Amino acid sequence: MTAAQADLQIDRPRVADGAALWRIARDSKVLDLNSSYSYLIWCRDFAATSAVARDERGEPVGFVTGYVRPDRPDTLLVWQVAVDEAYRGRRLAAALLDGLAARTVAERGLTTLETTISPDNTASQRLFTSFAERHGARLEREVLFDTGLFPDGPHEPEVLYRIGPLRATAR
Repeated sequence: MTAAQADLQIDRPRVADGAALWRIARDSKVLDLNSSYSYLIWCRDFAATSAVARDERGEPVGFVTGYVRPDRPDTLLVWQVAVDEAYRGRRLAAALLDGLAARTVAERGLTTLETTISPDNTASQRLFTSFAERHGARLEREVLFDTGLFPDGPHEPEVLYRIGPLRATAR
């Protein structure tokens, strides 16, 4: 953790964090916004595979949501990453992602991390490419969902980023 992150705590989300996660996602203006209900459920059912950054008051200022793929129990799929605008530029997204990966590798033996990124989201492309580099892991990319699969209007394709193998790190 850098000096700019020293006043922040990274841990598992709680149900009470759901509304704040929804607001952070909404205010990002980049993420596909899910219903507020889905963030509450996520904080309840997927807390073990998600992470939240809290400020000195304990309020969420960033998050990573993820889940273990049912058909690939060694794979963590990262669903969303978002940081409150006031906390951007501190490498908080990278710290959240590193912390979540370390925890899930240690607790669950996961070896692979996946996410999908649209071609116009250069910030996420940089985040996950640098994650693979920091962890000495291979990065593979392929289109997972082409534009024509989305029924709700124009949507860029979603490119699958598969990163692995991940290894446990000494703490």
